[in-house]
Amino acid sequence: MIKGLKICGVSDPITLNFILKHPNPPKFVGFITNYKNSKRFVEYEKLKKLINVDKRNIKFTSVLVNPNKEILELIKDLNFDYYQLYDVEPERTKEIKLKYKIKIITAITVSKKNDVDKYKDYSEISDIILFDSKGYHKSESFDHSFLNGLPKNLNKMIAGNIQIDDIPNFKNKDFLIDLSGSLENNNGKKDVNKINKLLNLSSKI
Repeated sequence: MIKGLKICGVSDPITLNFILKHPNPPKFVGFITNYKNSKRFVEYEKLKKLINVDKRNIKFTSVLVNPNKEILELIKDLNFDYYQLYDVEPERTKEIKLKYKIKIITAITVSKKNDVDKYKDYSEISDIILFDSKGYHKSESFDHSFLNGLPKNLNKMIAGNIQIDDIPNFKNKDFLIDLSGSLENNNGKKDVNKINKLLNLSSKI
């Protein structure tokens, strides 16, 4: 079996409802909360309404790039289980975790092998370490072999332009898998048919 899935960049109620009611749901759903350059960004009022639902044991994740105090205060009472933080230093990460009593996914962006070692600064703070590409919203990839040799006990997630057909390659690996761009149609919207294919495939692996 694979360890679990995260579907990131959900921005509309139809897609979210489809995921929540699916017989083989993912473990996590991510929402782009403050990164306005992303086509998947959700404005606060829309986000507040979108995630005010029964999560059915799925962990809702707020994706934040170097969040300031204003956005953190704005979202603190929303229906989130995790904050996924990009470009946040370890001490600030710890402050956010303690102040808002929230679980943390720290995103390490990787373009070369020694980028991976940055996880060591967060391993005692963050609940999950996500290894992603430098592309942020552009669904770029990186060499996943850079992650060979990571500690078995590290709770880790992998992203970076992962395709649906790549999922069997993660069978019996100790990574959660994060997908976004590969679940979209040509106009950049989430495609429930692709999501359905992913979730059904993952249930058989």
